[in-house]
Amino acid sequence: MTARSWSTLMVQTAPPVVTIVLHRPERRNAIGPVMVNELLYALDDAFADPAVRCVVLTGSGSMFCAGGDFAQMSGSGSADSLAVRGDYADLLRTMMRAPKPIVAKVNGHALGGGLGLVAASTFAIASEDAKLGTPEVDVGLFPMMIMAVLARWVPRRRLLEMMLLGQRVGAGEAAAMGLLNRVVASSELDVAVDELVAAIASKSPTAIRMGLEAFADQDDLALGEALPMLRDRLAAILATEDAAEGLAAFMQKRPPRWTGR
Repeated sequence: MTARSWSTLMVQTAPPVVTIVLHRPERRNAIGPVMVNELLYALDDAFADPAVRCVVLTGSGSMFCAGGDFAQMSGSGSADSLAVRGDYADLLRTMMRAPKPIVAKVNGHALGGGLGLVAASTFAIASEDAKLGTPEVDVGLFPMMIMAVLARWVPRRRLLEMMLLGQRVGAGEAAAMGLLNRVVASSELDVAVDELVAAIASKSPTAIRMGLEAFADQDDLALGEALPMLRDRLAAILATEDAAEGLAAFMQKRPPRWTGR
């Protein structure tokens, strides 16, 4: 992977996983334009590395992300050493269309823009003491961009209640609403994420990539448009080396040997 100097992140590469840590503990890992831009670079680097099968996204210390950095939003934040690759909307779109699974390791509160990162991830596992919420209305703002992602998980009336009242919910309720896959004790969070990463890494990288692409492409299509497209994608995946290997391994009752082709 490309060696970069990060100002708001810590990026740790240990194939098959890259761990991206939101690292602004003095600001409770608040997200602003600089962090957004660095996340776009870090994700692109991870997606381009064939040794990487999964990305884990977490926060430094006991907070996942406290939300938007108002200082940077108002133009008084630090400068970014990287050329601008995109904004927060581009980041959410990139995450929702990621060719490799992104696991949000929610080690603490995820609020506002931080909740958007959780919702845009492929998987989300949280510690039981985490709270998730949309407090923007309390400072005269509104969770404009993240509502598009939250609406894919949260029932309409519950989402409106959260956003209009600026509510924070516990991890258990967030899981019940569909925002989280699992909630575990804080002492078990590392193990739970490691187990998920290992399970992902055991699958065909070709099947994972093509499956995620197809899922994203069908997401906004009507059934009559989605089914023909998915029929073509099935034919495409059947033509891959990994599919041939997987079917052969199944018939021969042996573990498959994936090549990623």
